[in-house]
Amino acid sequence: MDQPTSPFSKQQLLPQEEMLEVLKQKGELFIGIPKENQFLEKRICLTPDAVNAITANGHRVLIEAGAGEAAFYPDIDYTEAGAEVTKDTKKVFSCPLILKVEPPTLAEIGLINPQATVISALQLKTKTKKYFEALAKKRITAVAFEFIRDEEGKFPVVRSLSEIAGTSSVLIAAEILAATNDGNGLMFGNISGVPPAEVVIIGAGTVGEFAARSALGLGANIRLFDNSITKLRKVQTNLNQTVYTSTIQPKNLKKALRRCDVAIGATRGKDRAPVVVTNEMVETMKKGAVIIDVSIDMGGCFETSQITTHEKPTIEKMGVIHYGVPNIPSRYPKTASISISNIFTPYLLKLGEDGGVENSLRFDKGLRNGLYMYHGILTSKSVGEWFDLQYSDINFLIF
Repeated sequence: MDQPTSPFSKQQLLPQEEMLEVLKQKGELFIGIPKENQFLEKRICLTPDAVNAITANGHRVLIEAGAGEAAFYPDIDYTEAGAEVTKDTKKVFSCPLILKVEPPTLAEIGLINPQATVISALQLKTKTKKYFEALAKKRITAVAFEFIRDEEGKFPVVRSLSEIAGTSSVLIAAEILAATNDGNGLMFGNISGVPPAEVVIIGAGTVGEFAARSALGLGANIRLFDNSITKLRKVQTNLNQTVYTSTIQPKNLKKALRRCDVAIGATRGKDRAPVVVTNEMVETMKKGAVIIDVSIDMGGCFETSQITTHEKPTIEKMGVIHYGVPNIPSRYPKTASISISNIFTPYLLKLGEDGGVENSLRFDKGLRNGLYMYHGILTSKSVGEWFDLQYSDINFLIF
């Protein structure tokens, strides 16, 4: 007797893997914002308007008392925006999601609950191996906001703060030149019949572009130097006018520095900013000229630069006034806070829509780019290589 033929093939009868759809389920966020305690740090991650948008979407925000005061946001503004304000630091650090501008200190990591998520700056150069071991011990998920990419692949936080640094470098130079600040009494503006101030900008990135934009707006003549023709071309296009541009050739640079009233250094390197201007070049500059070294947080691009503070921002060397304060945006904490807050708010609302950090990391490659710790497992190649720590690829950890 013939065997009845099966309507299914042998392959179809074998057990198959079931592919389950990952559903995005809206979740409620509980965000803690502690007060910044690091020296000269006056910014806050969320403005009252941002808190209002977040709480209106059903999320909770707990803020430490006085956290926004340095940025001119009193506690009452946050209370009215729907946040809870507390004087209990431990309570804020016990929130499942913590937002900070500066990375948490080792003492603050001790206050954080296991399995919590921290979104802050990383500032790799200031960290030690012990720091990452402390995060690993608490099985913390940590995201560095300066490495988060947007849909165009750019770094929105870095760009935003670079815009502030570039614009403010020109405003600072204009202040220093005033005779009331022991400057040479030259005004930045282009006054009829008076030759305009000469400004040299080294570096055609975001800082250089916004410094150029501000200097031109005040009526100065600018000379822009960078070794990337693409960057120089891009700045020319963005400024919508023809300006003097050059690659960094010692002869041309020395000539420009000898004539300039203000020199702004805005170059970046991989580990350290390259020293572009030597002692000899500074020696040939005009007496009373001003150097603003925006690259000072990466070592500085002027050989004569040294770190100064907001209390005593300038030093004089070879008759040239040097400004070397790192973290220039902290001079303008309100603008910087609004700028950071504008970037954070859509991300936080999206975290809620996606059902928390875990799901957002699955769906958002840009956010995943900022991740350096996942449940205590180091996922950043650069951190691993820098501190000789074992790291794992995040794509193998998130399914």
